[in-house]
Amino acid sequence: MRELIATRGWPLARVYTDRESGAAEDRPALKELLADARRGAFDVVVIWRFDRLSRSVRHFLDVVEELRLLNVDLISHQQAFDTTTPLGKFTLTMFAALAELEREVIRERVRAGLEYAREHGTKSGRPIGRPKRIFRRDQVAELRQAGFSWRAIARKLGVGRGTVVQAWRASGGTTEASENPTE
Repeated sequence: MRELIATRGWPLARVYTDRESGAAEDRPALKELLADARRGAFDVVVIWRFDRLSRSVRHFLDVVEELRLLNVDLISHQQAFDTTTPLGKFTLTMFAALAELEREVIRERVRAGLEYAREHGTKSGRPIGRPKRIFRRDQVAELRQAGFSWRAIARKLGVGRGTVVQAWRASGGTTEASENPTE
């Protein structure tokens, strides 16, 4: 890379090296590189490969766009990508267009998801609260009158004891003093 820089006649301003993975977006040397670019410390960034700058397409394009807005060119040695040439600028424009398309598609999906949530009452679309237990409530009265305990009725219907008692009360049944609703 030093040979490439020397061949082009550019001064080497600084070498930025991170020991962290390119997958991490918050890297000290990358922050310094962008801060120096904002100060106008250089006109060109030379990288070995794209994945040395970033492993996320979105993050890579964000960095490249920031450099473009600062009038800083980008050269990738291994991928023969060079924004100082017309073809390199065209390729960068295509990358930017694809990134914009991706952002729009994501935005549409988010809008559709929010609309679905509004229609169904929750962010996930699931009903609010616990799901209703499906069982024959009329069987609660039949089984209770046949002498079954609350616990036995609950076991037989596959629901909780409290659910059985609530169904009994909702159907007009009352728990008398002699009956123990906790049994």
